Parts: sequence; structure tokens; C-alpha cells
Amino acid sequence: MKIIEYYIGKSILVATVFAVVVLSLVLILGNIFKELLDLLINRDVPAQTVLAFILFVFPFSLTFTIPWGLLTGLLLVFGRISADNELIALQASGVSIALITAPVFCFAAVLTIICCWINVDIAPLAEKRMLSSIFRIATHNPSALFSANGVMDQFPDRRIYVGERQQNQLTNVIVFEVDGSNRPTKMVCARSGVLQSDPANNCLLLKLRKAQFEEHDATEPLNIQKICQGISLIEGTFLIPLQQLHKKYDNAGRLSSSTMYELKQALSIASDPKKALRIKVEINRRFSTSLACIAFTLVAVPLGITTHRREASIGFVFSMAIAFSYFLFVLTARSLQENIHAHPDLLIWLPNILLVTLGIYLFFRISTK
Repeated sequence: MKIIEYYIGKSILVATVFAVVVLSLVLILGNIFKELLDLLINRDVPAQTVLAFILFVFPFSLTFTIPWGLLTGLLLVFGRISADNELIALQASGVSIALITAPVFCFAAVLTIICCWINVDIAPLAEKRMLSSIFRIATHNPSALFSANGVMDQFPDRRIYVGERQQNQLTNVIVFEVDGSNRPTKMVCARSGVLQSDPANNCLLLKLRKAQFEEHDATEPLNIQKICQGISLIEGTFLIPLQQLHKKYDNAGRLSSSTMYELKQALSIASDPKKALRIKVEINRRFSTSLACIAFTLVAVPLGITTHRREASIGFVFSMAIAFSYFLFVLTARSLQENIHAHPDLLIWLPNILLVTLGIYLFFRISTK
């Protein structure tokens, strides 16, 4: 019996690890393109910054890829075992389905504990570091935000055009101050400039040479006939506050980057029912997605047995369909996190309940054959 357990356990472990690695790489690349694509294409981003970003994204991606990888591995392994008639041979030797799947559920229980640990402690801290690594690009290497013949629009109240850039030396600089409707209110044109970082004051220092000021009309900012010419400066220093940029990547208000202790503390002092509900949804999500390993196992084993297919593509298609439906339902429940009447904190458990119910029914069917 130990030989059978070793054979099945090893096959599932190899298939699961392979699926987790592939899926994690896909999610990591997706996050890189989402968060760093503009910086990677147009700006000089240090390689260590990208590597640090990948390391911080990896734990966060495991919360999705471990259950999904287990689902894929089980479908592939049991589909192959069923197609090769190995399952029939084992049952003919007196080995029941319960004994065959016992190591599988032990493995799923271990992965559930790992997922819970990652969801509760590791992933929130990794997300904080991920957001901080993006912000450090602006504070520690401010020139990386500017590209030649491009407009830097990451500051909500400014648009900065740079004709040429060599490290922190800028040429043909145009700075627009814009209002809430992105209409220009002031403009500064300069022949050249130097960009420096001032971490102590949380700002950038833009030292312009041969600068000319213009001010737009407050009522008709787009009317070029009402532009007022301002003063000219041989040299001047302008502050670019980083508070708004920091707010974009600030994790103070992000529940997903809060530890479980921080969530419980916030829940204990929350006076707004909607805010309290959002916190409850986040807490339930972490435990619900951790138990997805058990739910996926209950469905994947009988489904893999009944498909009788060796092709890996069939297993991948089934895993994508099940995982996509599961996580789509979780996202739907999170989108209702401010709807008190929808009870999203309970609704987020529904995918697990449905999969467990379906899995028990499928196990009953294959056990009675």
C-alpha cells in the first residue's frame, strides 16, 4: 500500500509544483506589465528594482496559483491514471477509492495550511513591499520618471514635457500646472533643467535655467488670447511635491495589504457599517480562498477519473474553467462588499460550498460504480 501512496503522491506533487510555477510566472509577468510596463519601456529602471518587485509579487501570486495548480495537477494525474486503466487494476486488487485518495487529501490539507499562512501573514506584507518598491523609483531615482520627447503625467496636478534627457540633465522643459479638469492654469518654459531628489521633504527639486512664466485665465484657461506673460528667471528652483504620487501607492487604506491583526483592530473601532463590512469581506476572503484547496480536490479527483483522457490539454481546459468560475465568483462577492443586504461576507463562501457539495456527489457516484 505504501508503494501506491508513494506513486500517487509523487505524481501529484510533481504535477502540482509544475502547474504552480507556470501559473505564478504568468501572474508575475502580468503584474510587471500592469505596474512597470511604462517604466520598463521609456525609463531607466535598475534591474534590482525589477527583481525586488518580482520577489514581492511572488508570495501574493501563490494565494491564487497554489489552489489552481493543485486543481490542474489532480486533473492531469487522475485523468492519466484512469485512461491507462491503472485505477481499474487497483480496484480489482481490492484497493478502494478512499485508500487511493487518502494521500491526496493529506496533501491538500497541507497546502490549505500553507495558503492560510500566506493569506494571513505573508501576502499582505509582500504587497506593502511591492507598492513601496514602485514608489522608491520616484523618490530615489526621480529622473527615471522622465523620458525624452515625452510627457510625465504621474503627478495629478502637473504635466511635464522634456525634450531631451541625459541622466538628471533635462533640456527644453515645459511644466504645466493643471486644475481638476486637466485644464492648464500656469505654464513654465525653460531652456534646461536639473532634477534632484529631496527625500527629507518628500519632494523633487527641479532647477530650471532661462525660465519663462505664463498664466492662463481662470475663467477661460484654454483661450490662448488671454494668456498673461509672467516673469523671466535666469535660474530658479521649483518644488514638485510627492504626496499625491505617494497616495497613489499608499497602502494605508488598502485592506489587502493589511495584516490580520490590523484588520481586527480596524474592525473593532469601525463605526461605519459599510467599512466594517469591507473588513469582514477581506477576512473571510483570506480563509475562503485558503480552503479552495480542499474544495478543488473534492471536485478534481472524481472529475479526472471520469474524463478518461491522457491529453494534458483537457486537464488544463477543465482547470481553467473551474478556477475561472471560482475566482470570478469571489471577485463578484468582493464587488458587493458595500452592499449590506447582499451579505458579501457570507456570499464569498458560496463557491466553496457549491464545489464541496458537487465533489461529495461525484465521489458518491464513482464509489458506487
